[in-house]
Amino acid sequence: MTVMINLIKRNLKLFFRDRTSVFFSLLAIFIIIGLYVLFLGNMMVNNFKDLLGSNARFIINSWVMAGILSVTSITTTMGAFGIMLEDTTKKISKDFYSAPIKRSQLAGGYIISSFIIGVIMSIVSLIVAEVYILANGGKLLELMSLLKLFGVMLLSVFAGSSMVFFIVTFFKSRNAYATASTIIGTLIGFLTGIYIPIGSLPSGVQTAIKIFPISHAASLFRQIMMEAPMSTAFANAPVQAITGFKQTMGVVFYFGSTELSPIANILVLVVTGVVFYVLAVIKISVKQKQ
Repeated sequence: MTVMINLIKRNLKLFFRDRTSVFFSLLAIFIIIGLYVLFLGNMMVNNFKDLLGSNARFIINSWVMAGILSVTSITTTMGAFGIMLEDTTKKISKDFYSAPIKRSQLAGGYIISSFIIGVIMSIVSLIVAEVYILANGGKLLELMSLLKLFGVMLLSVFAGSSMVFFIVTFFKSRNAYATASTIIGTLIGFLTGIYIPIGSLPSGVQTAIKIFPISHAASLFRQIMMEAPMSTAFANAPVQAITGFKQTMGVVFYFGSTELSPIANILVLVVTGVVFYVLAVIKISVKQKQ
């Protein structure tokens, strides 16, 4: 256990010492915030002004920031797992294998450190999101909502890091992985339905977003962060109006006429995490036998 703890500490130090790696792991988040502040924000607020009234900016800001929290679970863990790939390309992993360290401990060190990094960076993103919302006339989340948000955050990072772990096993070059990280970081906003409300997209694209696991984390984040402003904006509105807005904005997902419950969203994240971690372990085991 001591060996794994030391490996985790080593990986955490390597990640946070490399400011470039930290910056690029947050680059997708900066891009999304920049696009929203410069181009999309006012347009979306104006589009929903008649429906949401004075709460329009609070709701739309919460919607965007909820999406950013889901993106963080992918982009930050991609930077964290880069340490594992770098150790492989620089043959540092061979030094570990020659030492009295079990391969399971080595893998555990990479996995747990990447998970911790994802959680830390997600908390940082949440603080930035709350400050932004408050600065633009919104309100801070209550304690219970924050606790729920943290629970979803753990699930989101678990699912996101497992997918990244599996992706890393296919790469042998740090440069190739960096290129892939940039592409994924650019596309992740579309895959989680952040740039454009899901209800405004073609049905095929909507389906792609719904089957992308991290989109379910975005849905849960939105349900929590948008609950308070929506309860005020839709206080006297008919159920159909509330349901239609939630469906359009991806607060809830529908498959046909069936609405996915929060439990279903949670199950998607849990199953995704378990399945991709198992696949990654199997892939690594096959590599080692070759």
